[in-house]
Amino acid sequence: MGFFSKIKEGLKKTRNSIAEGVNSIINSFTKIDEELFEELEETLVMSDIGVATSTEICDTLRKKIKEQGVTDPILIKGMIKEIIAEMLGEDEGLKLDTKPSVILVIGVNGVGKTTSIGKISAQLKAKGKKVVLGAADTFRAAAIDQLGIWADRAGVTMVKSVEGTDPASVVFDTIASAKAHGADVIICDTAGRLHNKKNLMDELAKINRVISRELPDASIETLLVLDAATGQNAVNQAREFKNVTNITGIVLTKLDGTAKGGIVIAIKNELGIPVKFIGVGEGIDDLQPFNAREFADGIFDGE
Repeated sequence: MGFFSKIKEGLKKTRNSIAEGVNSIINSFTKIDEELFEELEETLVMSDIGVATSTEICDTLRKKIKEQGVTDPILIKGMIKEIIAEMLGEDEGLKLDTKPSVILVIGVNGVGKTTSIGKISAQLKAKGKKVVLGAADTFRAAAIDQLGIWADRAGVTMVKSVEGTDPASVVFDTIASAKAHGADVIICDTAGRLHNKKNLMDELAKINRVISRELPDASIETLLVLDAATGQNAVNQAREFKNVTNITGIVLTKLDGTAKGGIVIAIKNELGIPVKFIGVGEGIDDLQPFNAREFADGIFDGE
């Protein structure tokens, strides 16, 4: 299955939510009036795009309709697609410019953090990169074991310690191993515990200090993994994590199983954080680099 086919299939439920709602409104009106805009905004909000972003989309649509002298409701759908694509902006892939580069992966338990690390590792290895994983989520023995399974599956090495070890010390050992073996990319799993923000902030700050000291010039990506099925709660999680650390990108998992893919738009527009990967299936190659145009097309052109 090709890239766009996977995106189309993975966004099927979101497409049913957004595009079908927009189609229903368009087909119910013979002219563009305020009532149409009210129903359109309500549909976008109900599709998990969020109130602020839905309002902004409709405001931009009003301006474009006025500027272009559009009178036929049928033309609105294509205009909304373009507005969303513009809102999502330019695609931003991983910035891994140094050897080694570092990817820190954060997120609450259950969002698909470990699986995402495994899939990113496999993709990087397929591109010829030498990858080493650091099991720095030391608060759960299961997290270390799960990461080990994915390391084996992806064919990459992993540095670990026992449950309860200081996460920063695992990161230190991982960096030392990466230097010794000439690794290209270090990927560190970290604990995601939002219930105690101070502990989380302190832990991430300590990890970042170790990286800055040991690899002062390294490219560092901090990826937040979110479960798309949680809808607006995922946006709230992103906001909370953004308050305690510098997030460079989002990995949005489980898009294929939910109608709430509209949160991609809200995350980028309201928080200014680019989505770098989206999960559209269970397979090891189903974590796709995010493409704004493909995403917009997948929502509106896949029916």
